Order: sequence, then C-alpha cells, then structure tokens
Amino acid sequence: MSKSPKSKRLLELMMTINRLRKFKVKELAQEFNVSPRTILRDLQELGELGFPLYSEVGPHGGYQVLNERILPPIAFTEQEAVALFFACHALRHYAFLPFETESSSALSKFYFYMPGDVRDRIDQMKDRVDFVTPARQAEFPYLSVLLDAAIYQKVILIDYESREGSSSREIQPVGIYASNGLWYCPAYCFLRGDIRLFRCDRIHTAAYAASETSSKPLDLRHIHLGNREFFVHTGHKQDHKLLMQEMEQDNVTLYVELSKEGVQRCEAEMWAVPKLNTRQDGSGWLEGSFPRSDIPFFAKFMIGLGIEATVKNPPELVDCMKDLLSEIMAKYS
Repeated sequence: MSKSPKSKRLLELMMTINRLRKFKVKELAQEFNVSPRTILRDLQELGELGFPLYSEVGPHGGYQVLNERILPPIAFTEQEAVALFFACHALRHYAFLPFETESSSALSKFYFYMPGDVRDRIDQMKDRVDFVTPARQAEFPYLSVLLDAAIYQKVILIDYESREGSSSREIQPVGIYASNGLWYCPAYCFLRGDIRLFRCDRIHTAAYAASETSSKPLDLRHIHLGNREFFVHTGHKQDHKLLMQEMEQDNVTLYVELSKEGVQRCEAEMWAVPKLNTRQDGSGWLEGSFPRSDIPFFAKFMIGLGIEATVKNPPELVDCMKDLLSEIMAKYS
C-alpha cells in the first residue's frame, strides 16, 4: 500500500484494525508502508478520538479492539442528519429503552458535531415537532436481556405477574415492541407450550436460564415481529398443524361495524387479529377470529368505543358486553 496523507491513512487504519480486531504494530507498519513509530502515533491519535483500543505487552502481546466497534465515518446530508437527530430525540419520552445509554450518546454526538447554523435550526425545531407518548409509571429494566435473547435464540427464566398471579417460567423471546408508552414481548412460553404476549413491566426478574437445567431453545428464526399472526398462538414446528386445528376449534369469528372515529381509534391498536378494514368514507369494520378466552378483553375494548362500534358477531361477545354494562349500571344506580 502506497504512502497516503495522514487523514486518509487514519481513516484506512481505522477500517483495517476494525476488521482485524487483533494486530501488531509491525504488521500495520508493513501494510501501510510507514515506520512503526508513525503507526504508534496514529494509534495514539485514534485512541484520543475515542477508538476502543487495548494494548498487551510481552512476546505474544499487541493491540486489540474492544467489543465496542467504531464504525467508519459516514457522510450525511443536512436533512439526513436532522432526521436522525429527531428520530433519537423522539425516544426521550421513554424512560426505559433497550439501548438507552447508546441513544443518548448518539444524540449528543450528532448535535455536537453539527455546524452552528444547523444546531440553531434544531433548537428552533425542538419546540415545533414532537412524537408524543403517554407517560407511564411502569418500569422496564429487562429490555436489553429480552432483546438479546430474541436475537441469539436464548431461553430466559422470568418471574411474571399475570392476572392469575405470579409465576416463574421459561420463555424464548421473539422480540420487543413499544405501544402507547408500554413495552411488550411476544415469546414462546415453555409453560404454556405456545407463543404468548408478555407485558415487560410485569416481568419482575429476567436472566438466562442455566444450560444444564433449562429447556432446549427452539428454532424461532422464522417467527419475528413482521409476522404478527404468530403473536396469538403457535408452537413447535412439528406440532404446528395440530395446534392450528385445536385453535380453530376454540376460536370465535368477529365482525364489528365501525364509524370513522371508531376506525381511527382502532388504528392505534397493535393487534395480530382481527383485521381492520377501511371504506372510502372513513368508516370500516373489524373482521377475523380470535381465541374464545379473549372475549372479556374485546368486550371491555368494544364498550370503550361506545356508539362508534356495533358488534354483529359473535353472540358470546355481545352477551359479555351486556353483563359488563349491567355491572356498571348497578354500580352507579
């Protein structure tokens, strides 16, 4: 490699050692056709810029890049930089994030290295654009554990508080997502034998299960947040057909007419089923099937929609709504 200007050499050096991960000064000096002393000065300068290098002395020593990789410089347009800044800025409403420290650090870097006029523009925009999220008192301390387990297909042991009470169970997360200020984790529950949706604030402890006593991880690479139909129920691949047959036998069919406002309120819900359909005039309908055990949930939701929704089917849902309304009337009579 021919000798390059210092700035270009530093950039190429950063990309090279990021690729090698472990190296010796002499090796880099030969590759860049410069003296070892020059490489040492360059490494010192990269360290001062925040590049995570670790040195080891001795015959088998050298330099090593720590786990926190530094990406090579990326050129952004002013509009791209502002868009990324506000994408991170929008997350400030969440008190808990799976990458809370990193997003705050990235936001600070974007702001610090922007030209003064762009920073002035951002300061003006901060009070002109926002992404409002409901404020919640709930805590979500295990988001990073859940996300890592989903990525690396790991089984974790959690203490979970449901409507039936507290229990310990093994789960294998599919992913995590936020909705209306709350975090949710669809995961395979080894206790129930299918995919269940967990509210992350109800997870009181979460840790990787001991390998010698834990359940064997499943291959869930085909299930992710993009195929939300799995959020309701699914199971082992070999038992999937049988589970689907059992689910169909215990499902009820839903049909609900919605006003324009009813459609808008349903659009804020992140359901796997039923499907929301919209007409040209803005009105629409909900159609699909769901487990019979979810009737109390849908009854409360439909009552919340008031006159903006008319339940046509199933009759069991209408009966459940009538019972709830009778209890409400009795409470205030």
